[in-house]
Amino acid sequence: MNKTPLNLNDKITAYRFYFILGALFIASLVVSNLIFQKFFRWDFFGIYTFEISVGILPYPITFLITDLISEVYGKQKANQVVTAGIFASLFSLLIIYVSSIVPATSWSPVNDEIFENVFGATAIAVLASMLAYLFAQYIDIQVFHFWKRLTKGKHLWIRNNFSTFFSQFIDTATVLLLLCVTGIIEWQRFGTLLENGFLFKILIAALDTPLLYLGVFIIRRRFRLMQGEELILEQLKPNK
Repeated sequence: MNKTPLNLNDKITAYRFYFILGALFIASLVVSNLIFQKFFRWDFFGIYTFEISVGILPYPITFLITDLISEVYGKQKANQVVTAGIFASLFSLLIIYVSSIVPATSWSPVNDEIFENVFGATAIAVLASMLAYLFAQYIDIQVFHFWKRLTKGKHLWIRNNFSTFFSQFIDTATVLLLLCVTGIIEWQRFGTLLENGFLFKILIAALDTPLLYLGVFIIRRRFRLMQGEELILEQLKPNK
């Protein structure tokens, strides 16, 4: 794919966009690992009733962001954000572990038992999520760029949806498998949660396609990119 070099001012702005997207990605990923133990029902207009974890709610945002970064910044920058997300998850796990071993005071609004009930399974959840995340996100980026090459930069909706559908199935199945193996979720719920989680993610992926088009349009217009062109984010150096 063609890559468009930038002047210094455009580079600074492009980096700002990239950092904001990266921050939203990492925040969505870490939060999804912290809130996963709450499950809820959602009746989709009487067509289908979902039983899913609230941890799924911010997760599709991560795939939307990596697809957006892949489209305008390229595969390398998308992989860098994914890698940053891994370190952020590990760091959050360390903070939770240290917080759990520090004894609560007698007057603490949240005592040790409550804290353990809420965050006790987070270590396993983060591990399960990270393994699934590694598979799913890197596959999503690879499949996205496969379709981008195949369509010669056209038909953004094809690579967005096909890459997300495939990677989200891998993500959902891997997380549930690990949670069932470790005993956090009962095996008899595996099939139902897999179906619910995957269908929900497919629905969200289809609904967020216009948001992807809008984000790509804004960035392309700001940096005067042609269809299929990608931004080059090199080290910032003053123009001579």
